[in-house]
Amino acid sequence: MSPIHHCGLRRRTGRVFVVLLLGLVLGGCAQRPSGAIRFGLGAAPVTLDPRYATDAVSYRICRLLYRSLVDFDNHFRPVPELATWKKLSPLHYVFTLGSQGRRFDNGSRLTAADVKATYDYVLAPEHASPARGSLSNIERIEAPDPNHVEFFLKRPDPLFPGRLTIGVLPARLIADGHDFNTDPVGSGPMRFVAWPSAGDLMLQRIADGRRIEFLTVPDPTVRVLKLLRGELDLFQGEIPQELIRWLQQRGEAVVQRARGTTFTYLGFNLRDPVVGRRALREAIAYALNRKAIIRYVMGGAARKANALLPPNHWAGAPDLRGYDYDPAKARALVRQAGFDAAHPARFTYKTSNDPFRVRLATIIQSELRKVGIDVDVRSYDWGTFYGDIKAGRFQMYSLSWVGLKMPDIFRYAFYSKAVPPNGANRGHYSSPEADRLIEEAEATPDLKRQAELYRRLQALLLHDLPYVPLWYEDNILVRRRSIRGYTLAPDGNYDGLIHVERVKP
Repeated sequence: MSPIHHCGLRRRTGRVFVVLLLGLVLGGCAQRPSGAIRFGLGAAPVTLDPRYATDAVSYRICRLLYRSLVDFDNHFRPVPELATWKKLSPLHYVFTLGSQGRRFDNGSRLTAADVKATYDYVLAPEHASPARGSLSNIERIEAPDPNHVEFFLKRPDPLFPGRLTIGVLPARLIADGHDFNTDPVGSGPMRFVAWPSAGDLMLQRIADGRRIEFLTVPDPTVRVLKLLRGELDLFQGEIPQELIRWLQQRGEAVVQRARGTTFTYLGFNLRDPVVGRRALREAIAYALNRKAIIRYVMGGAARKANALLPPNHWAGAPDLRGYDYDPAKARALVRQAGFDAAHPARFTYKTSNDPFRVRLATIIQSELRKVGIDVDVRSYDWGTFYGDIKAGRFQMYSLSWVGLKMPDIFRYAFYSKAVPPNGANRGHYSSPEADRLIEEAEATPDLKRQAELYRRLQALLLHDLPYVPLWYEDNILVRRRSIRGYTLAPDGNYDGLIHVERVKP
């Protein structure tokens, strides 16, 4: 079934769904919201420790709990958060802590010693922090006084300040082996209150004491239902298009949309005898009608991607030409890879059990079947799924990178030595040419030359296909009309919760 036909079925089932939902909403007794603002999540955070936060939800919540030395502006350029910096030499940076954000929520003051302890911990191999790979260029760290921290590098890196985005933790608690995952202590705009269950997290805004509750509701249909009944105030993320249209017709909720930078892709285990064949991965790229999927299934809430970095990034590659939909070429490539009717290409495709992700996976499964590829879709709860991906237990999977700002993602995800736990090269991609381009780009002080090298690298990755790029997803927010002040960010972060308010109708 093509995506267009699938969309036709979706519209019919959508009308049935609306009737059922109306009965549930109007037949039930709506609950009045408490003083807390309740934010719906599609998946629970995996960790509240910023040294280990690699999934989207954990990363976004850690931004609320902790502050980092550096953040980024809307043009992906590093800007000060906790500290300003000076480059004394190509191998020596000094960061000066400012006056803002220097009070941990346990009352202690954030100093240079805390910054040093945080990064020393990440750099220690025995702790297996996934951030260690991108920081391996640090030779040593010194904190000569409470307000200054010095970083000494092994080799020049003009982009170094932008790598210092890990939330800072109290040095004393690090030394004591404190469990920041279950009892976070940071200096961010919110403090931890409780995490009584995996799907129920409570924070509190420090500025005004407003409680923010994160409630995990994996099914977007149920999230909408809970919002209409007053059990949720707002949520951000995927939502079927028939629900968006229905909500807009009813007028009981507001739907906001903004262009995003979240990069969604298909990943592969390149050591696998089936998907490790480049011709088969190329066949997959040609088999997917991304344009139709974006239009009819995603309601236009995405744009086709050919590389990790968005085209407007300073190191982006806007001129790359990707793989247009060509099922005939895909079928020829399947045969070229050594598969036929007697020996079909078969493998498993892992995804999360989020209903929207499962829906996309079944569409991809249908597209691949039409060109002679038999895919077994297997969906898991987020923790199990993500654990399998990090451990390399997959043939093909789909995931999204969120919050990409720095081109260091290429070393983290594609450098041959960045296999877990030293990075996120989970598919074991190994290319001497890719390694050379990464190393040369990192050693080049001229940003224009760096951008040229990263564009060549992205062209190589598009050819080798350790990932099949899919799209950059828009950010969608659904809120009750009484909720105001939430701003969608390009990277999909939850910073809008810092200012969101409930107003009287």
